[in-house]
Amino acid sequence: MAAITASMVAELRAKTDAPMMECKKALTEAEGDMAKAEELLRVKLGTKAGKAASRVTAEGVVAASVEGTTGALLEVNCETDFVTKNDSFLALANAAAELVAKHNPADVAALGSLPYSQDGFGPTLEDVRKGLIGKIGENMTFRRFKRLSGGGQVASYLHGTRIGVLVEFDGDTTAAKDVAMHVAAMKPVALTSADVPAELIEKERSVATAKAAESGKPADIAAKMIEGSVQKYLKEVSLFNQSFVKNDKQTVEQMLKAAGTTVKGFTLYVVGEGIEKKVDDFAAEVAAQVAAAKGAA
Repeated sequence: MAAITASMVAELRAKTDAPMMECKKALTEAEGDMAKAEELLRVKLGTKAGKAASRVTAEGVVAASVEGTTGALLEVNCETDFVTKNDSFLALANAAAELVAKHNPADVAALGSLPYSQDGFGPTLEDVRKGLIGKIGENMTFRRFKRLSGGGQVASYLHGTRIGVLVEFDGDTTAAKDVAMHVAAMKPVALTSADVPAELIEKERSVATAKAAESGKPADIAAKMIEGSVQKYLKEVSLFNQSFVKNDKQTVEQMLKAAGTTVKGFTLYVVGEGIEKKVDDFAAEVAAQVAAAKGAA
């Protein structure tokens, strides 16, 4: 009988997300034949081995990697906040950010195909991700990344592990890092008022129009109220017009001018932003269990 090694178990586990002992049993039964062992697992576990892939990953971390004029920001998600403190998960996130900065992959799929080994898994980043899913027991996904290169200097700021910012700039590094911190705190949507997406402006205009209608003011005054609300909104969400967090007596634009620094762009990632989280109704779950128990009695 062929010897079943730890690396064989790890490889099968990475392919199927199945528990380690199940992988070892399947390999033993298949006498070391990897393809046969994988088929045995899929027959035995059904869809169980792949169920993790369908679970919502709304938690996670943002990782950054900056080297010279190249920077990368990446969000990797998991199911629970508990896993965000796992050393293997954090190592995976940091390594992925470094790979983005170094290799400039076209998308998440290309990122996953890059060479990387960790915790006995590999030889690609995707193999490590799958292996850690089996090891940790939670789904985890590379959601998105941004790479900046060749357009100037790059500064980054991480607020814990849940908020990350990249800033592309020319000038003073300290001023750029202050801007990155400001972006994390104030969350602007664009550099200037002119850069704010049209759909966001229209949404704000619609809200302002409804409020003006409720006020009962004459049409000309209502129109001024609407325009005033829109202009206020544009100032509040555009980076250069915002009051600088370290000195609210000046705008970010004024601070940068005084520091002789030009900011060309920024990227802001907030973990789980836009992902619909599953909300468990504990009372309903208990009620359902009670009802089921009564039905079985």
